[in-house]
Amino acid sequence: MTAGLKKAVVLIGMMGAGKTAVGNALARILDVPFLDSDEEIERAAAMSVAEIFRRDGEAFFRAREAEVLARLLSGPPCILSTGGGAYLAPGNRALIAEKGVAVWLKADLELLWQRVRHKNTRPLLRTADPKATLTALLEARAPIYAEAGITVQAQADYTVEQMAAKVVAALAARPDIMETE
Repeated sequence: MTAGLKKAVVLIGMMGAGKTAVGNALARILDVPFLDSDEEIERAAAMSVAEIFRRDGEAFFRAREAEVLARLLSGPPCILSTGGGAYLAPGNRALIAEKGVAVWLKADLELLWQRVRHKNTRPLLRTADPKATLTALLEARAPIYAEAGITVQAQADYTVEQMAAKVVAALAARPDIMETE
């Protein structure tokens, strides 16, 4: 089976959902470029997302994020991994729906916590109780993530390749997104 991606596939979801790892695997499987909006922002700013948050604040970061998303979605079909908050902005959701498809990598709280609890690269989790913060973020964001065109449920025992295969199967079921022969 050869597959042709017709539009960008934008991976959304919480930090720790696997957007970067699954995105890289998807890009290899589908033979399209993999792009990461946070990496593109960091490259343009010559500093990390955490440094941008600390120096310029979240509002400044979100404005740069919207600009980068618009630029990346203007290119050829690709797999695009976004930061956990990117899909929350109505303008970003509209742009993604117009130029691509949002795929929510849905993971439960315990799986997310297992994946992020030892990382210090998450500015939003630099709080007195990071698990409570993660819980609140998930509760606030899940209804918005649920607006995605496709949802793929993560499981703790899935490998990155298994999760990528689930996403490919979901994409293949949508002829408006992927051509299969």
